[in-house]
Amino acid sequence: MGVEHRTAADQPSKATHHDMEADATTPQLVAVAGVATLMLLAGLTVPGFYVNLSLSAHDVGGSIMPPGMIMDRNTPAAAMRDMAAVDPRDVVARYGLDVRGDRDLLPRIENGVKVFDLETAVIRWSILPGVTVDGYPFNGQIIPGPRVRFRQGDRVRINVTNHLPETTTVHWHGLVVPNAMDGPAEITQAPIQPGDSYTYEFTVQQAGTFMYHTHDHADRQQALGLYGALIVKPKNPALDRRLNYQHDVVIELQEWLVRDGLTYPAMLMEGGLPNFFTINGKAYPDTQPIRMRVGERVRIRFIGTNNNFVHPMHIHGGPFEIVATDGNPVTAGARLLKDTVDVGPGERYDVIWTARKPGKWLLHCHIPHHTTNDNVEEKGGGGLTTVIEVSP
Repeated sequence: MGVEHRTAADQPSKATHHDMEADATTPQLVAVAGVATLMLLAGLTVPGFYVNLSLSAHDVGGSIMPPGMIMDRNTPAAAMRDMAAVDPRDVVARYGLDVRGDRDLLPRIENGVKVFDLETAVIRWSILPGVTVDGYPFNGQIIPGPRVRFRQGDRVRINVTNHLPETTTVHWHGLVVPNAMDGPAEITQAPIQPGDSYTYEFTVQQAGTFMYHTHDHADRQQALGLYGALIVKPKNPALDRRLNYQHDVVIELQEWLVRDGLTYPAMLMEGGLPNFFTINGKAYPDTQPIRMRVGERVRIRFIGTNNNFVHPMHIHGGPFEIVATDGNPVTAGARLLKDTVDVGPGERYDVIWTARKPGKWLLHCHIPHHTTNDNVEEKGGGGLTTVIEVSP
């Protein structure tokens, strides 16, 4: 019997796969492709109606904007840089709660001229336990900057050296000075470039409570701490003695915006509103108390070194007398007795408060949100609050 052998090639062929025929028609494929193309074009063009797509990373310098900040297609790069967070890589020093701002800056005398040196830098500054801000201090270590003291008639020279990552200037707020010494960038002087210095020199004509602060991108730099108190004693000391006070206290106000470990310049706009507030660089309960005895009088110099809000500053325990406004004395017959005074940005009010009874008397802003720390009260307050401790 013969056996027939077949090879694989001789077997009937079987399909190893089955062909798939498209269910979509040609018009349907064209329609899908058209919709996808339109969506791609929309994704490329629609954002241009809401954000400025013409800017590059180089234009904005890697700026990080505050969460919730409203920006549109007209927002320029310069605005973004001014509103951006302080770059933590620029911080050159860190300071704890034990370091206080508003310390006296001592001059040296050169040929009869009082000479002061101011330097700018970027530091990390503690305002509360566990809460720090990255700020722009004068003299590289304190917020607010050092207290500068003049006497009416002094010839003074202030050398300013800039170590910020941006230009700056200094304005002598309220003082009558030669126009070239006034400080506005691009108007009376060229901005001080990073690493450069500028010298201001003038004769002090007035007496009273004043301030000094940046006048170059002030919405950013002053909000980050570039300011300080400027106290001018009268040529005739008897003018001060007539006020009969035993204590002299400076109160410098400020607002801060801290989010996710980054510090932004606080601004009165959506996304830029502050969540911390400080007196002389600290928030309550870490503000310094005022200690006095019954019957003593304290001269409190309120200074609006902040950028945004009018702060109604209120003192418990009895009214105070307003003895000077913006460095100008108020004559005895025109003085007001008040317990609350509205201190706006740039304003100064000198008041005399008498300790009538022993106890702990609050001095605070009367906008309740401004007496919280990130919306939370601590030990009965927060932010723009301090205590006048009066002993018998």
